[in-house]
Amino acid sequence: QVQLVESGGGLVQAGGSLRLSCAASGRTFSSYAMGWFRQAAGKEREFVAAISWSGGARYYAESVKGRFTISRDNAKNTVYLQMNSLKPEDTAVYACAARPAGLASSTPNDYNYWGQGTQVTVSS
Repeated sequence: QVQLVESGGGLVQAGGSLRLSCAASGRTFSSYAMGWFRQAAGKEREFVAAISWSGGARYYAESVKGRFTISRDNAKNTVYLQMNSLKPEDTAVYACAARPAGLASSTPNDYNYWGQGTQVTVSS
């Protein structure tokens, strides 16, 4: 069992930055692929970014490419999402997810464990 806890959300003006963190419990974190997803009010959950177990492979949604960076620190059991040049359309609840298979994926159903999420609000 893996427990995921996100932090770092908040209210920021357009053009600003935030860094989200996702802390994982368990000794096998380093073997898990990790993903970030978001869900805006009234919309379906969408893929944001994913990273392989080693950090060697990273994938991004087109809407965030060049603005967001996913990274991980396996020694700290933590994955990060650095978000720069934020836009009002980035407003959503952001959740991290873990996939034991180790291969990064943009498909929510590929992930076995999910955090509760953290709210990100970008004002115009």
